[in-house]
Amino acid sequence: MSDPVLLAQSVLTSRDLLILSWLADHGVFTTPQLGGALFPSLDFAQRRLTRLVGLGLADRFRPLRYGGGSHPYHYVLDQLGAEVVAAQRDQPPPRPGHAKTNRRRWTAGRILAHRLGVNGFFTDLAAHARTHPDHQLQRWWSEARCARTGAFAGPGASVTLQAQPAPIHPDGHGTWTTGQRSASFFLEYDRGTEPLSALVRKLLGYAQLAADGGPPWPVLFWLPSTARERHLHQVLSGERLPVPVATAVHGRHPARGVWAVPGQAGGRRHLHDLVPHAD
Repeated sequence: MSDPVLLAQSVLTSRDLLILSWLADHGVFTTPQLGGALFPSLDFAQRRLTRLVGLGLADRFRPLRYGGGSHPYHYVLDQLGAEVVAAQRDQPPPRPGHAKTNRRRWTAGRILAHRLGVNGFFTDLAAHARTHPDHQLQRWWSEARCARTGAFAGPGASVTLQAQPAPIHPDGHGTWTTGQRSASFFLEYDRGTEPLSALVRKLLGYAQLAADGGPPWPVLFWLPSTARERHLHQVLSGERLPVPVATAVHGRHPARGVWAVPGQAGGRRHLHDLVPHAD
């Protein structure tokens, strides 16, 4: 019998492989997220994603919408897709049932909403870069990758930082490039379920990371409302911020001039303006 991984690889495009890689790393995406980030049209995206489902590489589900109707399709990795990604990365194949366990996890409401919010942030950046040749989402790390031992241990990092996970728990990390300017950042995606004091305490971990020789990149708080953003700025105004911070609100486009720096006048900024020079 032919190897199903070899058969699948023979019909996959580089974009298909990127989709499977994103699903492996970031869990779950909606049709509009993948369509905007990677395809010239939503119809084209729907046809290709349906093809991946038909090949057994991805699976999809459609949550019910309260009050009637349904959400768009949500895509997750299927077992064969996980095996293809492992082969592409020269990794051992996943255990049987690995994809099924992950699929069921992503259907949990709280986890799903948070993950879609984080992924929507990054796919908005990717979608902008797709139609703006001088912009690029150069790097996108998941929460899990950020948690790996030594993930942010540069040449000057302490032995502790090299040997242990970083003292931070960002929802993602990225590097956004505009022309010759580059800005790396940590993302904290907030749904308004924690007190503001908890958000402020997170900055201590980023300060410890920088003190241990890790990167002092800006921490982006992506907040659910202008009221919560205003209240967070009020809280931060009485603090000596240990690392750079910027805030913006869900629904605004992260690639545009939507970022406010606590305690600084001059209006909102673009991502590339949060770091004055390339890292």
